[in-house]
Amino acid sequence: MVQLSERPGTKKITNLRDKFIYELGGIYDAEHRFLEAQQLMWQYSQHKQLKSLLETHIRETEQQIRNLEQVFSNLGQQPQRVTCDAAAGLISDAQKLTLLAADNPKIVELGVAGAQAKVEQLEIATYRGLIKGAQEIGQNEVVRLLQQNLQQEEQTAQKIEQHLPQLLQEAKSAESSGSNRSR
Repeated sequence: MVQLSERPGTKKITNLRDKFIYELGGIYDAEHRFLEAQQLMWQYSQHKQLKSLLETHIRETEQQIRNLEQVFSNLGQQPQRVTCDAAAGLISDAQKLTLLAADNPKIVELGVAGAQAKVEQLEIATYRGLIKGAQEIGQNEVVRLLQQNLQQEEQTAQKIEQHLPQLLQEAKSAESSGSNRSR
């Protein structure tokens, strides 16, 4: 069980607005964490299509962070990160897989894509919940900004899902030919 003392800067949630701001802080933290992780994945990826997808999504994530900062501003709040354990866990799992598969670049690329797909699903679920919350507290401009982020996450998830079969086939082909060379 998490104790409030483990979450410096957080306060009790007593209404929908407090809940919304708390969850907003969580996705703000997650987007920062995911941006850093994507930048690392981009550096290590040798697959042209995956690298291009990551490059595009890095720029989108930077814009999403700016959108979240605007959301905070619209609510009269300073942007504040609330530790997102789910984001930290997804990144940790991806790092472990990358280390364990370091000798096989095709498996690493497949792992990177799989990790990115998981990240997108977390973000999609979070943005959908935040949009409903913003609607409930009557924040139409906030809804618009969050919908922009959601749309980008959904598009990225779709692109990754389209690339996964190819990456899986490439990893399988490299295995069966006994070659673990990368692109």
